[in-house]
Amino acid sequence: QEQLVESGGGLVQAGGSLRLSCVASSGIFSGRAMGWFRQAPGKEREFVVAISWDGSRIQYADSVKGRFTISRNNAKNTVLLQMDSLKPEDTAVYYCVADFSFGDITGGYGIDYWGKGTLVTVSS
Repeated sequence: QEQLVESGGGLVQAGGSLRLSCVASSGIFSGRAMGWFRQAPGKEREFVVAISWDGSRIQYADSVKGRFTISRNNAKNTVLLQMDSLKPEDTAVYYCVADFSFGDITGGYGIDYWGKGTLVTVSS
């Protein structure tokens, strides 16, 4: 079964760090851009970051720029999201996504695959 599986969420104090991991089935990962979205309680789901298949293009939401870092290991079908200097407003369920189109991820439409999400809670 083709799937994306996130891990690494949890509870952290403001200013702390977490690293999220997304492992994809090889049938999903190969050739696809990857990214992360998040949805806070009572809010719309929002784009966080995208990375192209070869890692040459990366785009961050302004709200996380300079604090979050995305990377990918194509040999291990894995994408990592390093989150530093976390703020209470970063509290959300974080979803890993995959799509052949980098633009579909940054635009938030027609995305091929979504993970089930991992919860990140940042306490003040």
